[in-house]
Amino acid sequence: MSTQAGVARARVSGALRRRANWEQLLKFCVVGASGYAVNLAVYTLLLRAAGVHYLPAAVGSFLVAVTNNYTWNRVWTFRGERGHFVFQGLRFLVVSVLALGANLVVLALLVELGGGKVVSQAIAIVLVTPVNFVGNKLWSFRVGRSADS
Repeated sequence: MSTQAGVARARVSGALRRRANWEQLLKFCVVGASGYAVNLAVYTLLLRAAGVHYLPAAVGSFLVAVTNNYTWNRVWTFRGERGHFVFQGLRFLVVSVLALGANLVVLALLVELGGGKVVSQAIAIVLVTPVNFVGNKLWSFRVGRSADS
């Protein structure tokens, strides 16, 4: 095993043992659950009440949910890691757009495989959440902290 791999393994191991990281993950999941509810509610409304195609409906619901999630993650989940509002917001948006891209791929695949549009969106959001958390923890809300935080 290379020295870099050993260092990375030690950092991951240390991070997994820190209670604060698990508490932060729990808060992220609570915020995510509220965003999940907002996303599915807006998605269903756009899909069924407004007659919007499922992919643009997913983008519209994403825009509403990402605003909800950024606000709550900034003021609660990553409260101690607050940086400049706009700079952090742009990073959060980049991670969220990447997660949206992954979400749209999974959503389209599930719908093409015959899944219901709302159920497929619910599954897609859940599958993309871990990537979203890691991106936000390690980049969006990272402010001058050591690599094992």
